[in-house]
Amino acid sequence: MSYENLLDRFLTYVKVNTRSDAESTTTPSTQSQVDFALNVLKPEMEKVGLQDVHYLPSNGYLVGTLPSNDSSKTRKIGFIAHMDTADFNAEGVNPQIIESYEGGEIKLGQSGFSLLPEEFPNLNNYHGQTLITTDGTTLLGSDDKSGIAEIMTAIEYLVAHPEIKHGDIRVGFGPDEEIGIGANKFDVEDFDVDFAYTVDGGPLGELQYETFSAAALDIDFMGRNVHPGTAKDQMINALQLAIDFHNQLPVADRPEKTDGYQGFYHLHGMGGSVDQAFSSYIIRDFEDASFENRKAFVQEIANKMNEELGSERVLVKLTDQYYNMKKVIEKDMTSIEIAKKVMENLDIEPVIEPIRGGTDGSKISFMGIPTPNLFAGGENMHGRFEFVSLQTMEKAVDVIIGIAKS
Repeated sequence: MSYENLLDRFLTYVKVNTRSDAESTTTPSTQSQVDFALNVLKPEMEKVGLQDVHYLPSNGYLVGTLPSNDSSKTRKIGFIAHMDTADFNAEGVNPQIIESYEGGEIKLGQSGFSLLPEEFPNLNNYHGQTLITTDGTTLLGSDDKSGIAEIMTAIEYLVAHPEIKHGDIRVGFGPDEEIGIGANKFDVEDFDVDFAYTVDGGPLGELQYETFSAAALDIDFMGRNVHPGTAKDQMINALQLAIDFHNQLPVADRPEKTDGYQGFYHLHGMGGSVDQAFSSYIIRDFEDASFENRKAFVQEIANKMNEELGSERVLVKLTDQYYNMKKVIEKDMTSIEIAKKVMENLDIEPVIEPIRGGTDGSKISFMGIPTPNLFAGGENMHGRFEFVSLQTMEKAVDVIIGIAKS
């Protein structure tokens, strides 16, 4: 089905810079997210017919309700998307619209960058469709402004078509998903649904209820800096300690070497000097036992190094971030069964695969609301090569409407 306001709505959203900031201590992490919620989304939520639209300063969520129009439908369902975009330039987003994509190269504005099928074979899935891309200088923000636009469009359609019967529908737009803290303060009591869906997935058909379990690993290396000319048996090079630590992790367990259900250690930050250095990792795995084993292994490396050094010079800080939401959702698969049936009725093949990443649904599920993830359409997310198909976004709206009336 075609939705006349979907594209314009999406283009309006992506042009607003709502990038989150991992170094911030505020909630949300950036004022731009607050402004986007209050100045752009809240008036529009009220305009399309959502009621009790309210912003929660305690957690940065903007919440609204579409009341039931059928007393026999007692199930309450939520739809959630995040407002922030990832750690890539989000200022001056200038989307390109490629109508009826014929294949081949798509030049990204005057940036000198292009989308090429030989580099991005997923382009071959979109012949004849309308694609929205970047101009090569920013990300697009389809993650997750596609989800916001799709949810808003679905609500607009349901209000305009009261013959479609549904129970209470709750909508929530939240902050800071990209920096992993957006759902930390999610208010389950305020949202008050039986189950929910994050509309934050990728290509057509994605339906996900398994995620990594995740931990952050931060290591400080304490060295001893002396003149290199007289360093023998005196210098302890903190940078070398960081290298030595990293070299004891399995090469095969790096993200670029893994897929499917394979976990990894991902080094994403390193710096310092001879005197003091640091390394930052994320640890990911799907199974509890292997997740715990990975955390124990990095501690064992540190203990061994400290023993050899004769003092505590490798200081490990491990922080669990979220857990595999499968443990919650598999206890009651109603949310998955409904979404799967809706997709099949729309001739969309459900793609039920684990998320090799995180989602707000992980934390929300463990807070008491089972929250699997639906496709939103974005491809090549978090950078200049991001794009989304308008037709996939329209199908996402179809799925949201189908779930709402289930």
